[in-house]
Amino acid sequence: MNRTQLLKKLLPGFIPLFVFIAADEIWGTKIGLFVAVGVGIAELLFIGFKEKRFEKFVLFDTLLLVVLGAVSILLENDIFFKLKPGLIELILVAVLAVSAFSKVNVIGLMGQRYLKETSFNETQMEQMRKSMKYLFYIFAGHTLLVFYAAFYLSKGAWAFISGGLFYILFGAYFLFELVRQRKKQKMLVNEEWVPLVNEKGKVTGQAPRSQVHNGSKLLHPVVHLHVINRNKAILLQKRPQSKLIQPGKWDTAVGGHISAGETLEQALKKEAFEEIGLENFSAKLHKTYKWESEVEAELVYMFVTFDYKNYHVHSDEVEEAKFWTKKQIENSLGENVFTPNFEEEVKQLIKLRLF
Repeated sequence: MNRTQLLKKLLPGFIPLFVFIAADEIWGTKIGLFVAVGVGIAELLFIGFKEKRFEKFVLFDTLLLVVLGAVSILLENDIFFKLKPGLIELILVAVLAVSAFSKVNVIGLMGQRYLKETSFNETQMEQMRKSMKYLFYIFAGHTLLVFYAAFYLSKGAWAFISGGLFYILFGAYFLFELVRQRKKQKMLVNEEWVPLVNEKGKVTGQAPRSQVHNGSKLLHPVVHLHVINRNKAILLQKRPQSKLIQPGKWDTAVGGHISAGETLEQALKKEAFEEIGLENFSAKLHKTYKWESEVEAELVYMFVTFDYKNYHVHSDEVEEAKFWTKKQIENSLGENVFTPNFEEEVKQLIKLRLF
């Protein structure tokens, strides 16, 4: 469920209020109150029968309508009734404030409750909070306007501000979101997409490659291939200076993303050929682990091959490739020669007695 659908979950609770505003204009306060309460009860029954759940927000709105309506009739003063939509919206504003500015995303939790199979990752939660902030400012301003209209404007102006203007603001914001999201999708249509996974490797979604490298820490799978010769020397590649991440440093012979829809084997063969021209090789998966840097989080599948004779550098993705002995590597550890990921991974290779 996206943030648009989540907020639409709140709208049924406002139906009795808007029914009252219309009925009050036609038949007066007392009859309007009975009609609105009847609609609230009917809505509760309809939701309970169709969706098999109890909509507390509709009940709250209906009961508040009864209380404020009764006070208004007894005191023969409709100011209490005019304040009701502002009080209701104040609750929505409070929910938005908590969701947007605290660690407790109430609306996100509501979404997970309604759709139990749906989960949101940290980036999606952060995007949702950003939208909640915009909505908080919009509806906080609208709530103040409702209170002002209740005291200082005509009944017709109050009715429009309390009812129609709410939906106009709501619709305008989500039309803006819809246009923005479509524009964003058009920009990403030609970009490589990668799967998103949990720490066990189960695919949970997918995202454009740019989004997994922007500090979002969306966990995505990658393949690493270590090429070792008969003398137990290991092949490393030098990253070009044009690389955004770790330019000019020596790194694993082969390393690359798994594209959406690819298998491990397909990705390994593709990356091995693209980076060092290696074909017709056999490799074994020795370790799977999570690696996290400042800009990304990867689930690394570490392979090792002893088929080394047919490699050749033929891509701009690799500046140079050569074999390093264990002693050469140990003498250069911590000297800013290798990528941090390789320095960590070579320790694992030594521990596994592969190097």
